[in-house]
Amino acid sequence: MPYDSSLDQKIFAQTWESESTKITVSVYSYNNGPKKIQITRENRDAHGDFRFTKLGRLTKEEIESILPLIQEAVTNM
Repeated sequence: MPYDSSLDQKIFAQTWESESTKITVSVYSYNNGPKKIQITRENRDAHGDFRFTKLGRLTKEEIESILPLIQEAVTNM
């Protein structure tokens, strides 16, 4: 069965942003299934717009900034 976005329920989402990147921590439940954490990264392109990219490796600053968001997300699971 293919992915159906209408079955995806966003329970929680918070974002941390710096000059060049934005990291979002979210909690989703698909088709009333188990709640799962999703962490995404967006980087600014040459025009200043954010574009989705792989999360990849995190700097110490990034992890320290999103750790409270992850802990809050866990309380929403």
